[in-house]
Amino acid sequence: MELERNLSCHTHKSYMTDLAQFSKFIEEKNILLFDKGDNCAVNIDQTTIREFLSSLYRQRLKRTTITRKIAALRSFFKYLLREGKIRFNPAELIQTPRSEKYVPTFLSVEEAFLLLDGEFKQNFMGLRDRAILELFYSCGIRLSELTSIDLHDIQWHQSLIRVKGKGRKERIVPVGRNALSALKEYLEKAKELFGGKREDHADTPLFVSKRGNRLTPRSAARIVVKVAQAHGIKKKVSPHVLRHSFATHLLDAGADLRAIQELLGHQSLSTTQKYTSVSVKKIMETYDMAHPRAKINGNDNR
Repeated sequence: MELERNLSCHTHKSYMTDLAQFSKFIEEKNILLFDKGDNCAVNIDQTTIREFLSSLYRQRLKRTTITRKIAALRSFFKYLLREGKIRFNPAELIQTPRSEKYVPTFLSVEEAFLLLDGEFKQNFMGLRDRAILELFYSCGIRLSELTSIDLHDIQWHQSLIRVKGKGRKERIVPVGRNALSALKEYLEKAKELFGGKREDHADTPLFVSKRGNRLTPRSAARIVVKVAQAHGIKKKVSPHVLRHSFATHLLDAGADLRAIQELLGHQSLSTTQKYTSVSVKKIMETYDMAHPRAKINGNDNR
């Protein structure tokens, strides 16, 4: 997973947790992984795996979680098969559940402006928090991507930032003027506070705590929640809500879906297409303006 497939540490941790859960399940069922006397005859079949999945459904786990656990088992047994440890992959033909359809939560443009134009303290932490919010909304980056940004990843003259995405894939994303301005104010204050300790080395983090350590994803997420509550946003706001807002607002403004896919770092266009379902207002506006039977004599025909 780390060396060949180049998967993230989060995926690695999740897969290991899933396999440990399956291991506990077969131990409780008194099932041996291999037949006695035959180290290549795996003593697990599709029925065993289906029983495991049934136990997950009884726990009312989300379909996305169950899908990941199936993927972990498939990957594990595929590896054993490739290494000659087993003769067949018992998880190969197990069907994954249909993915749940949901409408992503997002802020309106007015709510986004209320969040970003609110009052921030002009000290180190206040300027840092404002820069974090501006960067989330300006670039649509993930939480882990924001906290992994280093100082040298910012290309100031081109208004671009290099982002390390899922699977350690890198992409270049544009940054708006307001976000760049907020970053410069924060970095000036950070330089005053930390002095020479903030030199632009290869691994100097962009966002740091008050002690000068790289800001953790959990801390950055808490900052978003805290600022949203302080600025009177009624919705539950998270870094991912800002990412959804970024994509939805671009789509509403007429941006191409493929371009949004590149900006978000989605491997599949189908992942990006979920944002089309949240722009009902834009769809109805387009319908009213374009369809010859949408309105009759200036009156709404719907």
